[in-house]
Order: sequence, then C-alpha cells, then structure tokens
Amino acid sequence: MRGAPLRRLPSGRLRRKALAAKKRRAGKLFWGCLALLGFIVCGLLAYRFTHPGAALTGAAGQTEIPPYAGEDTVVLSGNLPAFSEDELTKESFVRFSPLDRQGRTGAGTACLGPDTLPTQPRGSIDASIRPSGWHTARYDDLIEDGFLYNRCHVIGYLLCGDNATKENLFTGTRHLNHELMLPYEKQVADCIAETGMHVLYRVTPRYRGRAALAFGVEMEAYSVEDGGREVCFHVFVYNVQPGIAIDYATGESRRA
Repeated sequence: MRGAPLRRLPSGRLRRKALAAKKRRAGKLFWGCLALLGFIVCGLLAYRFTHPGAALTGAAGQTEIPPYAGEDTVVLSGNLPAFSEDELTKESFVRFSPLDRQGRTGAGTACLGPDTLPTQPRGSIDASIRPSGWHTARYDDLIEDGFLYNRCHVIGYLLCGDNATKENLFTGTRHLNHELMLPYEKQVADCIAETGMHVLYRVTPRYRGRAALAFGVEMEAYSVEDGGREVCFHVFVYNVQPGIAIDYATGESRRA
C-alpha cells in the first residue's frame, strides 16, 4: 500500500505573496470600515443641522431644585432646555398658565420673534394687582429703591410687550427681577433683534408645597433656526434679596 503523499510546504516566495495578499485584504477591510464610520458621522452631523431638536436633551419637568446655598443661579440639566422636538416652531406665540386655586402664577411659554418685541414704551402696572405672596415691605438702607418686592413678569415686557396681565405677574424680589432675570431676558431680546431668529422660551415659577411665594424661577431658552447655537440655557434663579430673610409660606420678611 502506498503511503499518503507528502505535503509540500510553500517556498519562501509563496509565503511572502500569501502574506502580502492577507495584508491587502486587511487594508481594504480597514478602509472600508473607516469610510462607513465617516458616512455615519456625516449623516449624524447633517441630521443635527437640519433637525435642531436633536440637541435638546435636557430633563423634562425638572423638579429637583437644590436648596439655596448662597449661589443665586444654578444650571440645570447641563444647561440644555427640556423642550421636545414637537415643541419646536417658528410660529410666534405667547401663552400664560391660568392661576392655580391659591391664585399663584404658573409657567409662561412663548416662541418669541421680531413680531413679539414691543414697539411702545412700557406703562405702569396697576397697583391693585397683588400676586400671591405680595407685601409692601421697605428696606431703604438695603435696597436701591427701598421696596423688597416687584411685580415680576414671567415673560418680560421687553420680549413680548405684555405689561399688566395678572397671569404674567408674580411676586419677586428686586434682586431677582433686576439682577438675575434681566440679563437672561436681554440675551434673548438681543438675539432676536440682531438675527431675526425665533427663540423658544419658558419661565416657570416654582413653589414648595402650598407656599404663597415662589422660591425661584426656572428659565429655559433655545434659538430655533440655528439649533440653539446663539441662545441655549436652562437655569434656576432664586427669589432672594441680600440682607433679607424671607418666609416663602407667606411672603413676609425681616432683616437677616
């Protein structure tokens, strides 16, 4: 019986050719995978620029606000507003929530644009409008104009031209109104005036339990046409006044 034929090992030249072919196949696989990855990245970028809402990943219904610890403003949800893609629009509107059973002011939501900016000087607010928690308290040596509280706008007059709608007014300290909220309102107003874009905007007064006075407001804004590149923030500003201790259950106050 003949034995099995001996298997001849490839020569060094054949081995080198086989190795080169293997390298070429590996190279083609590598560049193919790289091209596929580039295609995916380009697709995601294209989607990002054509679908602005893709950048909106803030936590919806933010309720866990940290207790006041000396910082007047805190950033929420990585500074990303909690609007959904369904809420994105370029159609201007301004909407206020009805007062709750305790007469407390709720959220205001708007798509602000050039057509919502006021064209008339702001008038005075009727002194008979007294939002929940309102007290006429003065501290002339601590506060510039003496009065602790302002009738603060949920959506500022400089953004929507609304001045005296009771659903748009809440009791806030002068510090909250002039020092904390106003810079964010101006940022939105400047964006609209300079670019003509729309800004989706929401301000939500927050209360603890049945307290009459909001302990602060949650502010969100997102410039629509550029996918939030010009304006994008999600912050909470506390309703505080330096040197004054406030009872948020009633709105009463005393020197700290």
